[in-house]
Amino acid sequence: MSRHTLSVLVENKPGVLTRVAGLFARRAFNIHSLAVGPTEHDDISRITVVVDVDELPLEQVTKQLNKLVNVIKIVELEDDASVQRELLLVKVRADTSQRRHVLEVVELFRAHVVDVVPDSVVVEATGSPGKIQALLAALEPFGVREIVQSGIVAIGRGSRSITDRALERVGRSA
Repeated sequence: MSRHTLSVLVENKPGVLTRVAGLFARRAFNIHSLAVGPTEHDDISRITVVVDVDELPLEQVTKQLNKLVNVIKIVELEDDASVQRELLLVKVRADTSQRRHVLEVVELFRAHVVDVVPDSVVVEATGSPGKIQALLAALEPFGVREIVQSGIVAIGRGSRSITDRALERVGRSA
C-alpha cells in the first residue's frame, strides 16, 4: 500500500464530510489524515484526505466520490507537485535544568514556544510531515507530555487554481 493525498472540492453543505469519509470507511481504507476548511469561495470547502491504499482501489474510490452529488472536483496531489504542511502543538517537560536545551531544539526547527509554565513549555510548529516527525523525535528525550496534530493540508504548486478550474467546469463564476 502507498500513501496518497487527495484534494476534494465539495459544496459547503451539511453532511458532505460524513458522506466522503463514509465512502473510505465502507471500503475499509485507513484515513491517515483528514483536514477540512473553507476555500476562497464561500460555497465551496476543501477536504484534504491522506489515505493508505493501492492504485486500483484508489481509482475506484475516486470514481465513487465523483458520483456524490456535492463533490465538485478531486485531484491527487503528488509530493513533488504540491506543498504539504501540518500543524503541531506539543507539550514538553522543561524544568529549569533542561529548558535551555529544549529551546535550542525549538529554535533549530524554527518552531515557536507559545506557552511557558515552571515545568513545561508548549511548542507550535508548522511544516512538512517529515519535519514534524523529526521535531518530535528531537523533543522525545525531554519528555513529551501531550501532542496535538492537525491533518495535512496541501495545495498544488504553480499559478493554476483547481478551484477556479472546477468552477469553470460546472459553469459557476470564479
